[in-house]
Amino acid sequence: VVENEIQARIDNIFSNLERLEILSSKEPPNKRQNAKLRVDQLKYDVQHLQTALRNFQHRRYLREQQERQREELLARTFTTNDSDTTIPIDETLQFNESLQSAHRGMDELIGSGTNILQGLRDQRVTLKGTHKKILDVANMLGLSNTVMRLIEKRAFQDKFLMLGGMAVTCLIMFLIVQYLT
Repeated sequence: VVENEIQARIDNIFSNLERLEILSSKEPPNKRQNAKLRVDQLKYDVQHLQTALRNFQHRRYLREQQERQREELLARTFTTNDSDTTIPIDETLQFNESLQSAHRGMDELIGSGTNILQGLRDQRVTLKGTHKKILDVANMLGLSNTVMRLIEKRAFQDKFLMLGGMAVTCLIMFLIVQYLT
C-alpha cells in the first residue's frame, strides 16, 4: 500500500514537472534558461527516487520469495522408511537462477549508470551555454577581472567536487555489486 502511494506521488510529481517544463518555456528570456535547468534537475532527482523504489521492491520480492521457499522446505515432512525421500533441489537450476539474478542486477546498474551519464552530459552542455552567456554579459557590462577569476576558480572547484562525487558513486556501485554476488 505504501509503495503504491509512493509510486502515485512520483507519477504526480512527473506530471507536475511536465507542466513546469511548459511553464518554464513561457518565462522571460533572461529567466528561461535558469528555470529549465531547475526543472531538469528536479526530473533527474525524481528519476533517482523512481530507481530507488524499484530496487527496494525488487529486494522485497526476493526476500519474500526466499521466506516462502524456506517455509515450504520446513513444512515438508519426511519419513525414514519412505523409498522416495528426496529433496527437489537441483544445484544447476539454483546456479542458473543466481546467474540470472546477477545478470538482471548488472543490467539495472548499467542502465542506471547510462542515465546518470546522459544527465551529466546534458548538464555539461547546459552549463557550457550558461558559462558562455555569462562571459558575454560580463564583457558587455565590463565586470572586473577579479570577479571573472572568482567565477573560474569556482568552476574549477566544482569540477573536483563532481569528480569526487563520481568516485563515491562508483565505489557505492562496486560495493552493491560485491554485496549482491
